[in-house]
Amino acid sequence: MTSAHESDVIIIGAGLSGLRAADLLRDRHDVILLEARDRVGGRALAHSFANGDTADLGGQWVGPGQDRLYALIERLGMTTYPLWDSGDRLILNREKLGRYTGTIPKLPPHVLVNVHLMMTRFDAMAAQLDPASPWAHPKAAEWDHQTVGQWMRKQAFTRQAFDIFAVGIGAVFTAEPHEISLLHALFYARAGTSLDNLLATTGGAQQDRVHGDMAGVAQRLAAGLGDRVRLNHPVERIAWGDDGVTVTASGQQFTARRAILALPPTQAVRLRYDPVLPSRRAALWQRMPPGACIKCIAQYETPFWREDGLAGQAVGPDLEVRVTFDNSEQGKTAGLLLGFIEGDHARHWSGRDPGERQAAVLAAFARFFGERALHPIDYVDQDWVAEEYTRGCYAALMGPGVWTSLGMELRRPFGPVHVAGTETATQYYGYFEGALQAAERAAEEVEAALAAG
Repeated sequence: MTSAHESDVIIIGAGLSGLRAADLLRDRHDVILLEARDRVGGRALAHSFANGDTADLGGQWVGPGQDRLYALIERLGMTTYPLWDSGDRLILNREKLGRYTGTIPKLPPHVLVNVHLMMTRFDAMAAQLDPASPWAHPKAAEWDHQTVGQWMRKQAFTRQAFDIFAVGIGAVFTAEPHEISLLHALFYARAGTSLDNLLATTGGAQQDRVHGDMAGVAQRLAAGLGDRVRLNHPVERIAWGDDGVTVTASGQQFTARRAILALPPTQAVRLRYDPVLPSRRAALWQRMPPGACIKCIAQYETPFWREDGLAGQAVGPDLEVRVTFDNSEQGKTAGLLLGFIEGDHARHWSGRDPGERQAAVLAAFARFFGERALHPIDYVDQDWVAEEYTRGCYAALMGPGVWTSLGMELRRPFGPVHVAGTETATQYYGYFEGALQAAERAAEEVEAALAAG
């Protein structure tokens, strides 16, 4: 064991939340940022295709209301561009391919009315919550003791309505309806304004992309931090007490007066703590598994679907890839089709033969966009379920009973250890905007604690 490195603050995790916390504290305090991976960004990850074009394999979107993220992108000298959203969308429903416009697919009138009513009721319930304390709502226990799936079965008059709503739930949560507490889903939607907003493109959470990729935002933030960032330093142990913290990482010890944990719960709970992690905090993190997602991108010579007046957005409740987007970068000639494998499908395909998985994805693309979709010039996918230091995306979920029994622990420091990460956000939980909000709160807590001595 090498001698200890002393600082004011140790931040664990160089995702966007940890990077922003370090950015906020660096001018007034000695900060060290420890990252297990050989890169920064966490759930922001970019890929370079053979022709030099790049694309985000992790989180990528920014939309109205995400003011912190827009401001950071501008500050770093980067620009955004709108997701391609011109043309008709597609739905493959019971083997029949149809075109539609708007957020909700074209369906038989009685099904369409039912889906619209489900969305309206869901968002009306979500609007009642205070995202800072969802457990305090008068109906919190009632909503927390049932799953989204149980609520859907009461609201859906037809199997078609249930299946279409389930596609939306999968797209937002990368999980199955029976896995998620209704209260958690309502909180998540409220934190992001509404479920309708989280599903929308233009005017919604999927409105814009970043030139230089969202991973580039993380890289530029890290560049400004210089040698404060230590890559390839997986943390093994955190010892804490009234006098501060000692963090063991890669055979080295780092000591500080305060620490910020900016990790997903599934990663934070894996670390060793001395004294042992408080029981309620451990119980909470153990009950916050991430969603399951594999992000898949096929590159074509051109975005050929635009020739047919299509937006590249498609929904197929019965396919392995249930939603697609036109992921082409503005100003580039190549076309990119993006698809997500989510929930049970992601768990099925995680760790499987990459060639077999690619064939299944392209087959799904072809069901939407025809035979040309079977012949990309390049292809990549990212299995976030198998990624060692993430083990799932987009964010941690809560099953029934967790919010009302343990949710009040979510943002509470233990000793000199504070918590950040998008899973502690009250605005845009699960998004990079939420990661930035959490960084601001954790940095303010540390500032106050250091000032108090």
